[in-house]
Amino acid sequence: MNDLNEEGLAKLVTRGGIYYNVPGSTRDDILSNIIAGLTALPPGKSKWSDSLLQAVIEREALISTGIENGIALPHPRTPMLKETDDPFVAIAFTKNPIDWETPDGSQVHTVFLIVSKSPKQHLGALGKINFLCQQKDFYNLLCAQASKEQIVAALEEAEKGWG
Repeated sequence: MNDLNEEGLAKLVTRGGIYYNVPGSTRDDILSNIIAGLTALPPGKSKWSDSLLQAVIEREALISTGIENGIALPHPRTPMLKETDDPFVAIAFTKNPIDWETPDGSQVHTVFLIVSKSPKQHLGALGKINFLCQQKDFYNLLCAQASKEQIVAALEEAEKGWG
């Protein structure tokens, strides 16, 4: 399945996982701790996590992936997965809000790490996450650090409307 429409956002998040109370006082700390805790890494790819961290930090150095209202959407600049690897989106709630250089100056409390196979899949995930984060009900789930079940159910419900 090569495209986000074939494999919905709910499935990508289920694969990537949802992480709570991620420690760190800087953007790089948070990214390092998220990636270190990922359960979705390709098998036997501990070096891969180092490459992913480097790629995400390099992307952040270009321009912050922080968006408004305490949300950040970090990702590598180019897709890193092979055709046989499974794409994923990990959601992480920071233990403490941190500066992520967001346009509105908000402190980031929720991070969506996007790891895809293709630019099309990547842009699809970015667009859908950005849209959902602007929806009050979904945003409230994030602010409340809702359970994995609640977040995945909200994603599945939203996907029904996307056809």
